[in-house]
Amino acid sequence: MPAIVLVGAQWGDEGKGKATDLIGGQVDYVVKFNGGNNAGHTVVIDGETYALHLLPSGILTPSVTPVIGNGVVIDLAVLFQELDGLEARGIDTSRLVVSANAHLIPSYNRTLDKVTERFLGKRRIGTTGRGIGPTYADKMSRVGLRVQDLFDENILRQKVEGALEQKNQLLVKVYNRRAASVDEVTDELLGYADRLRPMVTDTALLLDQALTDGKVVIMEAGQATLLDVDHGTYPFVTSSNATAGGASTGSGIPPTRIDGVIAVLKAYTTRVGEGPFPTELFGAEGDRLRKAGGEFGTTTGRPRRCGWLDTVIGRYATRINGTTDLVVTKLDVLTGYDPVPVCVAYEIDGVRHDEMPMTQTEFHHAVPIFEYFEGWDDDISGARTLDDLPPAARRYLEAVEEMCNAPISAVGVGPGREQIVAIRDLVR
Repeated sequence: MPAIVLVGAQWGDEGKGKATDLIGGQVDYVVKFNGGNNAGHTVVIDGETYALHLLPSGILTPSVTPVIGNGVVIDLAVLFQELDGLEARGIDTSRLVVSANAHLIPSYNRTLDKVTERFLGKRRIGTTGRGIGPTYADKMSRVGLRVQDLFDENILRQKVEGALEQKNQLLVKVYNRRAASVDEVTDELLGYADRLRPMVTDTALLLDQALTDGKVVIMEAGQATLLDVDHGTYPFVTSSNATAGGASTGSGIPPTRIDGVIAVLKAYTTRVGEGPFPTELFGAEGDRLRKAGGEFGTTTGRPRRCGWLDTVIGRYATRINGTTDLVVTKLDVLTGYDPVPVCVAYEIDGVRHDEMPMTQTEFHHAVPIFEYFEGWDDDISGARTLDDLPPAARRYLEAVEEMCNAPISAVGVGPGREQIVAIRDLVR
């Protein structure tokens, strides 16, 4: 049975949670394989809105085992706050399993994240300040703290002491902050150990056995293609691999067992934080699209930057991820626009570019080249088949499919779980 990767095809906030929820009834395991609580999924079920930040969206489907993989960085306070919030709303969270190899976000990394961003001033990245970047940096520097360390107090204390030998130099001498206490950090983390212990397992082994037993596994990316630390718009990216390649390293499932890649593409484009955005709309135009789409961060609440669909990015996402299926979301938001512009290429210093520019400098100077498509005024929120959509909306989708070099398998026409046009089965 298949292992399927689900990624965002733009700068995030495409609706990956809704896509995961759409196929939840066909899936046995949903794995979060990268990122932390610096991004979120919003899922609407029977009129109830659930905002998830650290948890896999499969937590909302009773038949699914949600998995936090080894590639995730975990803020334990956030984890248990989310679990408690869902339990209070009647959601059973006892199925959650957590990798013993996932890294923990200690309090000193949250502090460093915030003060470093302020220190950068106009060169800031736009981080959420939740300690994600410093924790991934610790992981690569081999001074990180892992979930399994909670169950050996001596090892945990030694690792915290080793990390703080350097961290406190930065906090005190560079950023003029109070030194972090080894005892305070260790005691805070140990306070979560007993509650976390029953959830922790060798998730790579668990998932291997699940696939061998014929189970369906979805690997769900946090953030998106253009935020990938290797393949995104560096340095305005996240600190992990949010593309399909990251699914293997972040879950322990080898590439040879992955059967498909679903890329979620919003019918227009948004991004948060800093960095270039060729199709960005400003002023009243941007506000209109933001209001119509409800474009405010699930985790941060901050307004998203909004612009027209960019199919240069769409083609790039297809190529980098090996996309087998596109899910287009929020098509309903474009109702009432006529014409509907779509970026098909860039002009850079008088030269047309049909593919992503190679350098950061070129991308900063990219001017979108638009094609214009007929709009529609019909309310499409009740559409459930392609024939239910107005001809102009169908032509728009056909053009997007051709320009992005991947078939569209589903289209979102509203925020609700049932507001979807299913074209072909995503689990095959």
